[in-house]
Amino acid sequence: MKRIQLIALFVLFPLATLFAQVYEPEYDSLDVQLGERRFNDLNSGKDVVEESTVMEMLNMVSTLSTFRDVYLDIDTAIWNKYGFSKDEIPTYDDSVYMKRIQTLAYETTIPLTYNSHVKSFIELYANRRRQQSSRMLGLSYVYFPMFEEYLSKYDLPLELKYLAMVESALNPTAGSKAGAKGLWQFMRGTGAEYGLRVSTLVDDRFDPEKETEAACQYLKSLYARYEDWFLVLAAYNSGPGTVNKAIVRAHGTKNYWAIWPYLPAETRGYVPAFIAVTYVMNYAAEHNLYPQNPGLLLHGTDTVMVHDRVSFSQINECLGVPMEDLVFFNPQYTKRIIPGTRSYPYSLRMPTKYTLRFTQLEDSIYSYVSKVEKTREVIEEKEEEVSNSFVHVVKKGESLGSVARKYHVTVANIKAWNHLKRETIHVGQRLTIYRSGSPMTKVSNSTKSSNSKSSVNKKTSNTPKVKTHTVRKGETLSSIAKKYGCTVSDLKKWNGLKGNTVKVGQKLKIKK
Repeated sequence: MKRIQLIALFVLFPLATLFAQVYEPEYDSLDVQLGERRFNDLNSGKDVVEESTVMEMLNMVSTLSTFRDVYLDIDTAIWNKYGFSKDEIPTYDDSVYMKRIQTLAYETTIPLTYNSHVKSFIELYANRRRQQSSRMLGLSYVYFPMFEEYLSKYDLPLELKYLAMVESALNPTAGSKAGAKGLWQFMRGTGAEYGLRVSTLVDDRFDPEKETEAACQYLKSLYARYEDWFLVLAAYNSGPGTVNKAIVRAHGTKNYWAIWPYLPAETRGYVPAFIAVTYVMNYAAEHNLYPQNPGLLLHGTDTVMVHDRVSFSQINECLGVPMEDLVFFNPQYTKRIIPGTRSYPYSLRMPTKYTLRFTQLEDSIYSYVSKVEKTREVIEEKEEEVSNSFVHVVKKGESLGSVARKYHVTVANIKAWNHLKRETIHVGQRLTIYRSGSPMTKVSNSTKSSNSKSSVNKKTSNTPKVKTHTVRKGETLSSIAKKYGCTVSDLKKWNGLKGNTVKVGQKLKIKK
């Protein structure tokens, strides 16, 4: 066995020496050398590119409407310092790529390297998908300042900001087929571990700041485990469990290039893609690439704090904010409803020109019932009216009296609801039964004597009529009070409420 290992070592030594000149691995074991050989032979660089999720994310960033017909004004004297023609696509020798990446590696603690797979991703970003790379350059002006702030807070290498380009192409609404969401592509379970909540109305994974802080915390914990940035990146992509299994298969060698053959196809391209996008973003001008203006995302939006439950349709109708802007800039509100309260307000991003009006009309917006909500109310009321009744099929041995007792109604009620002249019924006969509401009340009154009617009317004239209102989505105490012509104080008094908030499905007494 030792003889075979020695022969393999002598065969692979020249290749390993050449490979070491490219990226200088930290380990000198036979496991690493064999891993390098499999790394070079297992897949071509183009195969690794096609198997990664990078292509999926680049396709998504192509469709972002915020870029529509808006481009950054480029001073060619400043940006195009090499005098390239408009459509020229520069290419360089391997030695140039290697030297430039070595320069970048010298300025960070991440061991940036160069090999055939990195080259394939450079060709993807700099040649094949140039328009998407220009979009990412433009989006970097939006998100990188915030990324760098959080990376500095957690004492992490600033170059990790390029990881979000691999994950989502800096598309804030990105979602993968596997279920990962947002700029940093958190799965639901991992996000929950780092404080990203997902509820019916809100998904924190689409909140850029919350997700960025969670990503920094996750990267910090992974580095504490592996103390190797490439292993950290692999674990960020495929999970620590997958990386640990690959390490075991590589005989315990904790080196990314050694475990590379044992990683999933997507993760094999992950680190090369990270190195490549780091290179292209730093040498964009050398590849005749320039930032494309991301439109409103750059300087045209601002945030306001929402202190009450409100829907996008209310904001759209009150202020005229385009619905597509509200949806795009606030993807965390998955049902287009912001469940803000005074004690726990939520942020809302919108074009800057609308923010002042929002603060001026805030209370009116909360109390406004939108056309969408009114339509929904009519539909729900009709559904409620239909659901208030059901059909009873007469069984053997049943009589009107037994059916009435079963459902706590009167025989007269059942006869009136079903237009029966007699009290006889037969097996299989279908009887409409009302649980509550006006049909029962009308029938009950009609069966009483005129004297009884007058006594009831006299009694009810001195007693307020009580109606029950079920709180619907988007409603507040203000909007409910406006609907019934009363005040918020009335509602609070009638229902024993101390605060100003209500929940969907809550029953409120309305006294007329």
